Amino acid sequence: MCAKLLVLVVVYGLAASGMLAVQGMKVYTSSDVEAVNGTDVRLKCTFQSSASINLNSITVSWSFRPLGPGREESVFYYHIKGYPPLEGRFRKRAVWAGDIMGRDASIIVREVKFTYNGTFSCQIKNPPDVHGNAGEIRFRVVHTASFSELLLLALAIGGAIGLVVIFLVVFVSCRRCAKNRARQRHTEVDQESPRKERKDPTACHPSRAVHLYVSQSSFEMDSSDGMISTASSNDPSSSSEDERSTDEEVGGDSD
Repeated sequence: MCAKLLVLVVVYGLAASGMLAVQGMKVYTSSDVEAVNGTDVRLKCTFQSSASINLNSITVSWSFRPLGPGREESVFYYHIKGYPPLEGRFRKRAVWAGDIMGRDASIIVREVKFTYNGTFSCQIKNPPDVHGNAGEIRFRVVHTASFSELLLLALAIGGAIGLVVIFLVVFVSCRRCAKNRARQRHTEVDQESPRKERKDPTACHPSRAVHLYVSQSSFEMDSSDGMISTASSNDPSSSSEDERSTDEEVGGDSD
């Protein structure tokens, strides 16, 4: 008995001094959400608990309070599995989209209406962590998307198109560079091929080239002595010498 009293006194003293604190459930939601009439919207709700998650005891409660006069009504309830409402404005409209182990208690509301303008509340209890404020979302349904949303959508589409255009420009430029390099390489090869042809080894320079003439020799038979003489038809000096020797022979015979 004395031991129990001592333990109670110690616990009470620690709690009074602030050394023993009980941390409540923390729930996080978006403060304001805007949706276009007739579209599906995901209401995000995440949480952080000081106690370990027990799938058999944790509960999630979604409720709705209309903007105008009206009573608060249930939107969705989760305990081990989801329990959508069987009546009311959210019948067959609320769907579970969370993951308890991932600390996500989100839901999807299908085909939102203007009667959904109001405040959605997300409350989570994970015994023994059952204290804490519920997360609230101020929800508004509009005819068309707001200017900021349209601007973000336009920027996203424009950015995607810009990236595609830049990619195409870079691709075409690379292909052109490759073709120009290949054409230049072929031109250099064509220019170097004549230089590699074999030249006449007897010529050092075109202006100093030594031209070789192949003379066509004619063979004649001398009937007097049976000797064969050759005469070049292309060499004028040899023909003149033959004429000179003939004249000398004729002059000798006359003497």
